[in-house]
Amino acid sequence: MSAYAAVDLGAASGRVVVGRLGDGRLDLTTVHRFANQPVRAGGTLHWDVLALYAGILDGLRAAGPVDSVGIDSWAVDYGLLDATGALLGNPVHYRDSRTDAVWKATAARLGEERLYATTGLQQLPFNTLYQLAAAAGTPQLAAARHLLLIPDLIAFWLTGSVGAEETNASTTQLYDVRARAWATDLIADAGLPLELFPPLRRPGDRIGPVRAELPYATDVVAVGSHDTASAVVGVPADGTDFAYISCGTWSLVGVELDVPVLTEASRLANFTNEGGVDGTIRYLRNVMGLWLLQECVRAWGGAELAALLRAAADEPAFGAVVDADDPVFLPPGEMPERLAAECRRTGQRAPSTRPALVRCIMDSLALAHRRAVRAAESLSGREVRVVHLVGGGAHNELLCQLTADACGLPVLAGPVEATAVGNVLVQARAAGVVRGDLPALRELVRKTHEVRRYEPRGDTAAWDAAAGRLG
Repeated sequence: MSAYAAVDLGAASGRVVVGRLGDGRLDLTTVHRFANQPVRAGGTLHWDVLALYAGILDGLRAAGPVDSVGIDSWAVDYGLLDATGALLGNPVHYRDSRTDAVWKATAARLGEERLYATTGLQQLPFNTLYQLAAAAGTPQLAAARHLLLIPDLIAFWLTGSVGAEETNASTTQLYDVRARAWATDLIADAGLPLELFPPLRRPGDRIGPVRAELPYATDVVAVGSHDTASAVVGVPADGTDFAYISCGTWSLVGVELDVPVLTEASRLANFTNEGGVDGTIRYLRNVMGLWLLQECVRAWGGAELAALLRAAADEPAFGAVVDADDPVFLPPGEMPERLAAECRRTGQRAPSTRPALVRCIMDSLALAHRRAVRAAESLSGREVRVVHLVGGGAHNELLCQLTADACGLPVLAGPVEATAVGNVLVQARAAGVVRGDLPALRELVRKTHEVRRYEPRGDTAAWDAAAGRLG
C-alpha cells in the first residue's frame, strides 16, 4: 500500500496522519498529535509557529517513510520572510485585536463593492488584507520580501521552495476569484508591493523534496492547504444536492459550486467564495462554531465535555438563544460571562447552570447552521437535500441532531477526519495511485468510511419561533 503523511494544523492542536491506500482501501493512522498554544507577548497574540514546526518534524519522523507529505491549516494568517529567507517574527493570531481599528476604514477606502466583485470574500475583520493594513508602516513589513500563509511557510522550511497554494490564497481578500490569480490592481491600491506575493500553486502540484530534517527522502505535494478545502474533498457526498458543514472551532457552512456568486444579495448576506480543489468554489459562510463551547470549557477549568453534553440534552430547548455569529464572541476569554450578558441584552433570562448554557450554545449553533444552509441554497440556486457534517463536530451527537431538526433535512455525520482524508487523496491522485474527479474520490470515501444519519424530528415551527427571537 502507498503511504502519505497529512500534516493537519488546527487552531487548538496539530497532528500528523498517515494514510495508506491500496486494493480499494483507505486507512488512516494518527501518528503524532501536539498542542497549538497561542502566546501573548508585548500585548499581541501570536502563533508559536516554531513549536508547531517542531511538532510537525516529530510527527514526520514517527510516520516513517512515506511517498509524500501534504500540509493544511487554518486560513488568513501568514509569516513574513526577509531577503535571506529568515522569518520576521512569529505570525500574529487572527483573534488578535490589531485589525479592529483599521478594517472598516480599509474596506471603505478600497470600496466594499469592488472588494466583493474582485475577491468574492466575506467581510471578516481578520482577513489577510486587513492584517496587512494593520502592519502598514512597520519595520517588519518594510523588510519583508515574501508573504507565506501558514502551510506555505511550513512547506518552505521543509523544501526551500517559495509559493502560495491557491485554495488558501483565495482567503486573503487579495486574490481574484474569477481569474484565479493575485488581484494585482487591488494589491497596488492597497499600497502593497506585488513581489510580496509568491507564485501560485494548485492542489496536486509538486513543491519539492524534503531537505535534511528527516531520515528518509520524500516530496512535499500541494494539497487543498486551507483545511476546509481538504475537508470538502473528504465529504462522502453522492451527487451535487448537498450542503456541507466542516465543524470544529469554526463551522464552515456552504455548498460546492462551479462558479462564484458575486451578486449584491450575496455580498450583503456576507457569503464567501473561496477556491476549492479542481477549480471548484466553496460558497460558504463562516459560523463561529464550537469555539463558544471550547472557550466555556476552558473557563470552567476543563470540565468533562461528554457529561456536559448529556446534561444539556435534558435541558428544555430554546431556554435562551444568541446569534452565534455576533463579533462579540470572537476574542478569547470570559465566554460564559459574554454569553450571559448577550442573553440579558436581548431580553432573555441568562442560563443559570452550566448544562443550560451548553444547551444555549447548541441551540444557537444549530440555528446558525440552519440560517447559513438556507441562505446558501437561496443565493446560489443549488438545491440542498442532505447536509454532510464533517470534522470534530461529527462526534457531537446533540449538535448533529439539533442541526437536522433546525434544517429540516437529514444530517450525515462523518468522517471526523475528513480534512486528513482530503489531504491524503489529493496526494494519492497526484502520484497516480487513485484517479478521477471529485465524485470518484468521494466514492472511495463512501466505501471506506461509515457515517451516522440523523433524521429531522417533528416540524420546524419551534425553530422558526426561536429564529424570530434573533431577528
